[in-house]
Amino acid sequence: MGNKRLLVLTSTFPRWEGDHEPPFVLELSRRLANTFDVHILAPHACGLAREEIRDQLKIHRFQYAPAHMETLAYEGGMLHRLRQNRLRYLLVPFFLLAQYLAAITLIRKHNIDLIHAHWLVPQGIVAALIKSTLPNAPEILCTSHGGDLFSLRGWLFTALKKWVINKSDHISVVSEAMKQYLIQMDISPEKITVAPMGVDLQSRFIPDKKQRRQNTLVFAGRLVEKKGLIHLIEALPAVLEHYPDLTLRIAGDGPEEASLRSRATKLQLDATIKFLGPIKNEDLPAIYQSGAIAVFPFIISPSGDQEGLGLVMIEALGCGCTLIASDLPAVKDVILDGKTGRLVTPGDTDNIATAITELLGNRDLCKSLAHEGRKYVINKFDWIIVTNNYRRLFNTLLQPPKA
Repeated sequence: MGNKRLLVLTSTFPRWEGDHEPPFVLELSRRLANTFDVHILAPHACGLAREEIRDQLKIHRFQYAPAHMETLAYEGGMLHRLRQNRLRYLLVPFFLLAQYLAAITLIRKHNIDLIHAHWLVPQGIVAALIKSTLPNAPEILCTSHGGDLFSLRGWLFTALKKWVINKSDHISVVSEAMKQYLIQMDISPEKITVAPMGVDLQSRFIPDKKQRRQNTLVFAGRLVEKKGLIHLIEALPAVLEHYPDLTLRIAGDGPEEASLRSRATKLQLDATIKFLGPIKNEDLPAIYQSGAIAVFPFIISPSGDQEGLGLVMIEALGCGCTLIASDLPAVKDVILDGKTGRLVTPGDTDNIATAITELLGNRDLCKSLAHEGRKYVINKFDWIIVTNNYRRLFNTLLQPPKA
C-alpha cells in the first residue's frame, strides 16, 4: 500500500531556490515527503512554472489573473500587498475561486487523503469551502501562524475564522499564546494542538567557531510595525554612551524601512546602523553568527497584529546569539527570562537600552544565556522534532473513526 496523499494549501512559498520568501512550508513539506505523497498548491506569479517537482514535492501553481496582475502573494505577504494597494482587494475573489477550483481538481485527480491549509485566511476559507461542497472531502488540518488570527478583527472576520475552524477537523497553532486566544473565542481546547514550525538547528543555524564581534547587535525580519524596530533604534544613543563602537546590523526590508532610516539619521546613527536589505535564507546564519546579541523588540500593533511565535528568535539562538526580546505571550514559548534570554517591556526604550548595556558588560552571562538558549530550542523546535509532531498529528487525523 502506497503513502497517503497530502495536499498543502499555502500563499507563502519560496518561488525558487534561494528565494527570500519564508521557507517553513517548504521545509516541513520536504521532510514529510518520505512518508506522504506531498502536493503543494501555491499562487502563480509572473515567470513561474505552473507545475514543478522539487525535492520529491509536486508543486502546483494556480493562476488567478493575467500574469502581470498576479500581485497578491509574495513580497511581504497578502495583508501587506493589500495595504500597499487597495485595488488589489478586487483580486481576492478570483484568488479564492482559483485556489478552490485547483484544489478540487487535485483532490479528484490524485485521490487526496488529507489537506493541510496554512493560515485561517485565505487557505482556511478554501479548505472550509471544500469541506462544505465536496462529498467525502479529505480530512482538514488548518494551521494558524499568528497574523491571520491576531490582526483580522471585527465581527465579520471573527465569524469567518470561527466558520473555518468549525469546518476544519483540527486546528494547529504555533504557540501556546495562540491556543489561549482561540479558547477565549470559545473554541474547544480538544480541537487545538500547539505545533510550531521548525528550524534546522543541526546543520544550518549553528554556532560559528570564528570570534564574534562583541559589540555587534543583529536583527532579522520584515521591517513592519509589529517588529518594534523603531524602539531598538531609539534605545541606541543611551547604549553608545557606554559602547561607542556599537554596531546594529538589520537584515530585511519592508514598508517601515524609509521611516526607520530617517529616524536613524535624525539620531545621528548612520555610522552605527547597517541596513542590509533582504537576505537569502541560505545567508541568514552568517548574519546571526556575526553578532553577540540578537534583539527582537516586538510590539502589538494598533491593528492587534503580533508575533505568532517568531522563528527568527529560534534561528538566532541556534546560531549561538544571546537573545533579548519583548515580553509578549508568544515569546515566552522561546525565552525563559534570565535562563534562555532576556525579556524587556514592549516599546520601553529605556528598558531595551539597559538590557543591551548590561549584557554587553557581562560576557559570562551572555555566554550562559546563549548556551542554555540553544540547548532549550534544539529540544523543542528542531525540524526533526517538529516534523515528527506533524506526522503524528496527520496520522491521528487519518485513522478511521472508532465504531
